[in-house]
Amino acid sequence: MAFFTSAINILQTLVVAIGAGLAVWGVINLLEGYGNDNPGAKSQGIKQLMAGGGVVLIGTQLIPLLGGLFG
Repeated sequence: MAFFTSAINILQTLVVAIGAGLAVWGVINLLEGYGNDNPGAKSQGIKQLMAGGGVVLIGTQLIPLLGGLFG
């Protein structure tokens, strides 16, 4: 069971890191869109920011429940 626990922890860390990276990338695109007055970049930035937040939410809420299936 220790293997599954450590695998779930690693999976959770990876998913949260990917989501945070996507959210940061979205913030950069959003700020770039505001700086250049580019509505396309603003739209892409807000979409990436929301998607990154969703991935982080999945990593923090759903992955531990997945660990409960094995433990």
